[in-house]
Amino acid sequence: MQLGMVGLGRMGANMTRRLMRGGHQLVVSDLSPETVKQLSSEGATGSSSLEDLLGKLKPPRAVWIMVPSGDPTERTVQKLAQHLQAGDAIIDGGNSYFKDDVRRAGQVKSQGVHYLDVGTSGGVWGIERGYCMMIGGPKEAVQRLDPIFRTLAPGKGEISRTPGREKLGGTAEEGYIHCGPSGAGHFVKMVHNGIEYGIMQAYAEGFDIFKNAASQGLPQDLRYDLNLADIAEVWRRGSVVSSWLLDLTAMALAENPALSEYEGYVQDSGEGRWTIQAAIDEAVPVDVLSAALFVRFRSRQQHTFAEKMLSAMRQKFGGHVEGGEGAGGAAKKKTA
Repeated sequence: MQLGMVGLGRMGANMTRRLMRGGHQLVVSDLSPETVKQLSSEGATGSSSLEDLLGKLKPPRAVWIMVPSGDPTERTVQKLAQHLQAGDAIIDGGNSYFKDDVRRAGQVKSQGVHYLDVGTSGGVWGIERGYCMMIGGPKEAVQRLDPIFRTLAPGKGEISRTPGREKLGGTAEEGYIHCGPSGAGHFVKMVHNGIEYGIMQAYAEGFDIFKNAASQGLPQDLRYDLNLADIAEVWRRGSVVSSWLLDLTAMALAENPALSEYEGYVQDSGEGRWTIQAAIDEAVPVDVLSAALFVRFRSRQQHTFAEKMLSAMRQKFGGHVEGGEGAGGAAKKKTA
């Protein structure tokens, strides 16, 4: 199947590679000509502009956008909309606010253009592991693009089947679902990321307790010099708290138990804030998720080992390298 990919960053480029491995034809565009050149050398068809990209796609065209949320996505959607025609599809695979998806879907609907929002989880590991996708948009467009989603998804793999799942059907076991109309995909991904904040915070605080178990302020017979890397590793094997985030934690601690290369300055992607706002709108109490978000705010003023743990997990699953105020908000890593 033919697909246009706009944005060849950490995820966009690897998604392009995974799709090409699956036999799909990719036409790519990026602000960096060198990045386009690199993907072209790997089998993609390069383009010099969005207009050039659209000209190389056969109707009905489908264009997947993997650029930062906010203004970059907005500008890209609006520019594409000027050149699309009935039957074409825009797929926003970034981390857009679901209310923006609803608005943009309404704008292009009058042209007969389909708007799909795809909450995509997988980070820098997705090229091999596959991408978990939560999809919003018109049913007919989702069905037409199913070959794309199926290739990007992890598939059933070696995960044991949930008892009773054989009676339910659908694509959830493959690693992707159609959540509902436009906006639904990013709504589900938004809450997914809010939960992620809470899980990460729980691990971070637990390991902070372990690190301080040898504190001089404790009675001598109640001090423990614990091996954090070993604890993370043993929990990966049979523990009820095992998870991929714990796998990444174990990796970071094995590399450097002190996590000295991390400052403990932790950013938030915005989706944690949107999750809290949705909870407020629905009058749903979210004590853990809101506390996890506020800890990230606090981390920009003072840092603990727990914040270093959060930074380490973010770097491992998404390639995020935290930067403090001295970097002007830009990503950087201590060289200690």
